[in-house]
Amino acid sequence: MSLENYLNNLIERGFLKKEQIGIDQVSALLKSASKNVRAAERNLGIDEETCYTMAYNSMIKVARAILFLNNIRTIDGQQHKTTIEVAGKILGKEFNDLTKRFDQMRKKRNVFTYEPLIPLSKQETKQSLETSKNFYIKVKDFLEEKKFQLKIFK
Repeated sequence: MSLENYLNNLIERGFLKKEQIGIDQVSALLKSASKNVRAAERNLGIDEETCYTMAYNSMIKVARAILFLNNIRTIDGQQHKTTIEVAGKILGKEFNDLTKRFDQMRKKRNVFTYEPLIPLSKQETKQSLETSKNFYIKVKDFLEEKKFQLKIFK
């Protein structure tokens, strides 16, 4: 299925909507994602949950920016899941591994958010930070390759 057909199918099923989204919103998301990565780094030795959450937040903002650049927004009750799936489809096969790790992070974040007695290991936290950084950098390169005029990554 082509990307266009895939997106149209999700629009018809009520998962996405078309919307004119300004570059200012994309810029704000990406700048905030950059801050989240830095906050995750600073919290690595202080609090695993904060580090993990900031790393995840960075990734979800970058993924939303990808959707916004395609003038689509999630509107269903599972916005994070849909955002990850759609961003992965837009980004393509070269992002499959990162997208899978991103989705695993989403699931883990839900577990420790709603089940506070479930532990979060230091290793999981370090991996989340590394995944977040890699995602941010790879998306930056992807956007530059696609000639998006975004001078917003720092």
